[in-house]
Amino acid sequence: MAAPRYPIAPHVLDMLSERSRACIDRLRGHEPETADLELHPVSKLAAVLVLLYERAGALRVLLTTRSKTLRSHPGQTALPGGKVDDTDADAWETAMREANEEVGLPLDSPHVHRVGMLRPFVSAAKLLVTPVVALLDDVSVLDGLVASPGEVDHIFEHPLEAMVDPALSLAEPLEPVGSEHWPYEVELHNWTDIRISWLNDTLYRMHRFRSTASPVKGLTADILISAAQIAYAREPLFERYAPEQLTRYSLIQPWLETKAEDLQYVLSSATSSASSPAVSIEA
Repeated sequence: MAAPRYPIAPHVLDMLSERSRACIDRLRGHEPETADLELHPVSKLAAVLVLLYERAGALRVLLTTRSKTLRSHPGQTALPGGKVDDTDADAWETAMREANEEVGLPLDSPHVHRVGMLRPFVSAAKLLVTPVVALLDDVSVLDGLVASPGEVDHIFEHPLEAMVDPALSLAEPLEPVGSEHWPYEVELHNWTDIRISWLNDTLYRMHRFRSTASPVKGLTADILISAAQIAYAREPLFERYAPEQLTRYSLIQPWLETKAEDLQYVLSSATSSASSPAVSIEA
């Protein structure tokens, strides 16, 4: 079944550069791997908003730095989003509601257009996270965003293509090497291979990207790498996966541990070398 083409008015697409329009068209036509979300309790479902917009002919993505007072992932980079509420109709409504609460993005804004979805990702908290991709046609909307006290410390942006070609971020006013927000010697990008006990001891490659604020890493990095790969139809200029990560683990399947009441998630064997793992770890 072909991916749904959400309606975007021609004049909105005509505002984009030819290259950015091609990126949006690829994202609109993308057919993600799916999971039966009805098999999972609402308490284990979440959604995030990948809000794209164009500056100087290139697509950028809206990001936040989580408040340092939060118990979960304090001070880390995140896409606007959160857990599904019982009253949410779908992942789009969850992502937009959370974006409104976290950064004040207007609900039902005529300048925000639904583009599509990516496959679900599994977070370190064992949440099944669905990324929703949207296009903002008026960047002046960003001027009215306000970080929610206690939830968001900072709102910033990053070039989407830099998630597959980190050198493209050199044009940004990046955090200094060795600083609080980039305490590494490498200039733009590094990774650590982590063995995950609750996923059959599989290896997972946790990427980190230098930015103008907090590092883009873990779940957020994995979602944006995938979005950039689809949008720009190109592979990353770095080794995306840890050994065994690509060939052994791909599709999400629910699994109920016999010794635990909580629903766990494991990944089945990959069906092809083109499949991509769905687990992501924040660290």
